[in-house]
Amino acid sequence: MNASTDLDALTDFFDRYGVALTSGDLPAIASCYALPGLVVADTYSFSFNSPAAVALSFVGAAPDYQDRELVAAHARIEDVRPMSALLTMVAVEWEFLDSRGHAVPGERYSYLLRTTGEGPVISTVVRTA
Repeated sequence: MNASTDLDALTDFFDRYGVALTSGDLPAIASCYALPGLVVADTYSFSFNSPAAVALSFVGAAPDYQDRELVAAHARIEDVRPMSALLTMVAVEWEFLDSRGHAVPGERYSYLLRTTGEGPVISTVVRTA
């Protein structure tokens, strides 16, 4: 097993994650994370040690996507850097589509992915500029 740097595999992973985010599928979101996992932003950080904790941390995201009428998310992969035998850092800019078919600017994140037997999972996510 090697760190996932295959763009098709990474695209498939982020497509699945984007669908889970915009549909509010909390179990599917949780399945995209390694445990323990870490989220880091400018003014806060938090970790989670269970799928329930991951799901709880995303409870507010689904209503936000619905309020903004976001129906689809696409991760534009900007950079892929192998970090070790099983870790890969992936820079992503999210692009969203609203219910009227309009593109909505997204945000940028760096994801530290761990390769497992089932594929990549998010170990750490950092909101970036």
